[in-house]
Amino acid sequence: MIDYSNINISKIAKNLFISIGVLILLFGTFGTIGAGEIGVRTRFSKVVGTIQPGIYMKVPFMEQVHKIDIKVKTVDYDKNGVEGDAMDTSALSASSKDLQAVWANIVVNYSVNPMNAIEIYTNYRSAEQFGFAIVEPIIRETVKSITAQYTAEELVTKRLEISDKVFALLSEQLPSKGAILSQSNLTNFDFSPAFNKAIEDKVTAVQNAETQKNKLEQIKYEAQQTIETAKATAEAQRISAQALAAQGGSDYVQLKAIEKWDGHLPTQMIPNSSVPFLNLKN
Repeated sequence: MIDYSNINISKIAKNLFISIGVLILLFGTFGTIGAGEIGVRTRFSKVVGTIQPGIYMKVPFMEQVHKIDIKVKTVDYDKNGVEGDAMDTSALSASSKDLQAVWANIVVNYSVNPMNAIEIYTNYRSAEQFGFAIVEPIIRETVKSITAQYTAEELVTKRLEISDKVFALLSEQLPSKGAILSQSNLTNFDFSPAFNKAIEDKVTAVQNAETQKNKLEQIKYEAQQTIETAKATAEAQRISAQALAAQGGSDYVQLKAIEKWDGHLPTQMIPNSSVPFLNLKN
């Protein structure tokens, strides 16, 4: 049997507390910053510097390290969410130059500038809150301001040009706020049902007008053909009449008939009628 009388309970408890304290100091002193992050060191809640990715040391109970995500983030404005949600936002509502309501779909990729990590932590505490408060409003205002420079029809026909303008303006504005723009793509514009119906009716009307125009051209062509045919017939008749008059009139007609005669007399004669091609008058 084990002799418990020689066990020093107080010594065991002391050693246990020492071990726990060592572990606390160990884990409270060392830590790591992952790739795609930057650490902001605070001492008694005051920012004292930044920490690059890797292992770091800090003074336990006095210092803390706050991680700021600097990986590329995506703001996707589409029709499946609520505007303002960085994960899945609704299409941006705007107005065209001709005051048509329009919804823009745009995808923006950006990241937090590590050089601005202290400022972003101080003002927003996290990269996510920075995106909500700064990046997304800039995207919305940029799209709205540029969309207002074009008519509804131009928004469709000049989408690539507009997308380039949005990218250029975002490239100017985001860096001053602490964000690095990677890419932006204006993928689509959508309009109100009434406007879409008006466009559809306009296209239909244009197509119908083109069809009627083609029919009219066909009618004109056929009419012109009829006129030309009539002119040709009249001219042929005129020439024949002139030739007939010039060549002896009825004698010329009889000559032409003789030329076509097959040499056979009629087998039946109408009473008091003359024999063809025989002039019995004196």
